[in-house]
Amino acid sequence: MNNNYIEQKKNTHLYFQVGNNKYAISSENVLEIMKLPALDYPQKLPNNIIGLLKYNNFVINVLDIRFYLNIEVTPYTTHNELLIVKTDEVIFGIITDKIIGILPFDSALVDQIPFVDSNMIIDSLYKLNEETISIVNIYALENLLKKHSETEPSFDITALMPQDEASKSLMVKRAREIVEKSALRLAAGGIHVSNKYISLNLNNDFYCISLDYVKEVLKDTSITKVPGTPDFIEGIMNLRGDYITVINLKKFLGLPEGPELDKKPVIIIKSNEMKLALLIDKINELFEYQELEAEEMSDSYYATEFINGMTLYTVLNIEKIASDKRIIVTDM
Repeated sequence: MNNNYIEQKKNTHLYFQVGNNKYAISSENVLEIMKLPALDYPQKLPNNIIGLLKYNNFVINVLDIRFYLNIEVTPYTTHNELLIVKTDEVIFGIITDKIIGILPFDSALVDQIPFVDSNMIIDSLYKLNEETISIVNIYALENLLKKHSETEPSFDITALMPQDEASKSLMVKRAREIVEKSALRLAAGGIHVSNKYISLNLNNDFYCISLDYVKEVLKDTSITKVPGTPDFIEGIMNLRGDYITVINLKKFLGLPEGPELDKKPVIIIKSNEMKLALLIDKINELFEYQELEAEEMSDSYYATEFINGMTLYTVLNIEKIASDKRIIVTDM
């Protein structure tokens, strides 16, 4: 594995929106993304904690960074997404309005904030086109969590949560599914390999790609057709001045094409072979799956299958796809 690949992986960030602002966290610290489940509310909570969640046999704190940044906290909905993150010592949740995508950060575009101390949760800024993304220091959040004592909440946190019965029922169902998934992992035993995956849809089937191969995720992009190329080559896309070949993954794998979609989500992969993006139907979530044993890489386009949270996932063999001789790439 070359140093450039290691540096790319280190600088890959997941970025998200809270209110009118955008933030980012290193993908190395992200365990999972999920829709907001029901939370527990004991009488006393650490300061600025919006609830507790049973996750992988732990009870973890869930926080809203707006409390730490003195930004107005608005009510939550079932569309809010929860980011499960970890440091060396702590696992906790961060509530977001929505996850935007995964992005490799160019270190030259990162501006360090001067005079940062261990309690400042924003330690640097990233310039992306015309917007600024605040980089969250989760180790500062860890320090703040350790310092907080359990106190009576200053206001009714539960009032921020959805109050209608349909939303409450949905969030309880999500919380129950998290507990069931945790129980399945514990019952499996003998776990020694842990991987993060991006979940996606091709037609109505679920697939996933190891995060090790993911350079960037875009929920919609503009693709330019290129005459005289194989049918499965959707065209090329211009990503910040870099031309990338876009493969229609369903056509490449010989799957039914289905209806034309309004949005064109793509996953840009890390490959020593070429600059390549995979056009898919839908990007779902980032999750962690712990395998019972490491398997040898298959020689087909499908590496393996596993069941996670009652869903069957097919793992795509990115090395096989990226090295396929049918893919013709012309340097632009």
